[in-house]
Amino acid sequence: MNVRSNRVEIKTSKYTEDPGSLQKAADFIKAFMLGFDIDDAIAILRVDDLFIDSFDIKDVKNLGDDHLSRAIGRIAGKNGKVKFAIENTSKTRIVLAETSVHILGSYQNIKIARDSVVSLILGSPPGKVHANLRTITARMKQRF
Repeated sequence: MNVRSNRVEIKTSKYTEDPGSLQKAADFIKAFMLGFDIDDAIAILRVDDLFIDSFDIKDVKNLGDDHLSRAIGRIAGKNGKVKFAIENTSKTRIVLAETSVHILGSYQNIKIARDSVVSLILGSPPGKVHANLRTITARMKQRF
């Protein structure tokens, strides 16, 4: 941590074996700074195919104040149940940071979670999103 410039500096040393370690370290710090749990951020270091996808709710649909708060509420659900259902079904982690949505997972799983979140932003009721997630889960189980 460079206190003077308020930056985190990451450098390699002569003991660094993997040249991709620098990128993994940067992704770890980015995940932690976006608000992911430390265990989820550490998973980036251990698993090769984890990515972070971030988007703003207003990128999907331009919403006013009340409509924006309702959209965030639809994503979170009562006591976070909708968000947890999306996370568990798609095997991802989701962080809601004001008007930004950050998703951590594999590429295919991020697409599933992103589609669910986008449909909630566009006004789909959570029950319909749950039904779609159940269908996707059943299809995924048939493949394996």
